[in-house]
Amino acid sequence: MARGYKYFEAIEKHAGLLAVLTAIMVSIGGLAEITPMFMEANKVQPAAGVLPYDALRLAGRDIYVREGCYLCHSQMIRALRFETQRYGHYSVASESVYDRPFQWGSKRTGPDLARVGGKYSDVWQRLHLQDPRKVVPDSNMPGYPWLEKTPLDAADIQARMRVLRMLGDPYVDADIAGAPAALAGKNELDALVAYLQGLGVKNEPAAAAAPAGDGGTP
Repeated sequence: MARGYKYFEAIEKHAGLLAVLTAIMVSIGGLAEITPMFMEANKVQPAAGVLPYDALRLAGRDIYVREGCYLCHSQMIRALRFETQRYGHYSVASESVYDRPFQWGSKRTGPDLARVGGKYSDVWQRLHLQDPRKVVPDSNMPGYPWLEKTPLDAADIQARMRVLRMLGDPYVDADIAGAPAALAGKNELDALVAYLQGLGVKNEPAAAAAPAGDGGTP
């Protein structure tokens, strides 16, 4: 007991040694918790119909993040009846494998956008983004009229696609080389509308899981 207490006393009296040993123990504990989560995340495979964003939608997604849209809109429908009845099938991880960072979240000032694609026309989306109160009089969402006047930078999008390919997104050379043509004459508003109109399209789990005769939607 005396020998054990001697070591304990030495650690207790030396702040630097105590700090180092504490950091080591916290690191070991953190790795024990985090490593299994990373291993599980790497096992997630894309859902049927989920592909990397094309050049225009990738630009739109980055604008969505840049403008802070995620601060008011989540893209995570929880597995609760009142949510699935309003928004559609609950969100699953395999839908978001190409999102970096993912846009799930839980803060909702505005509605969830996980399956907003195709719910409104392109014209409605453009009007809503430029002046929300033209289509939703009670909206407290800010307008983004400058997006229509801002052209897209094709070289920047190509660079982003190359980085995403390094991270595992299955872009091929033709996808990256074709970005300038895909973005020619497009502005940031076009890109953001394209991103929104693709959310939840073709990859909603209910589309494949629904039994015959129920219309294919919750």
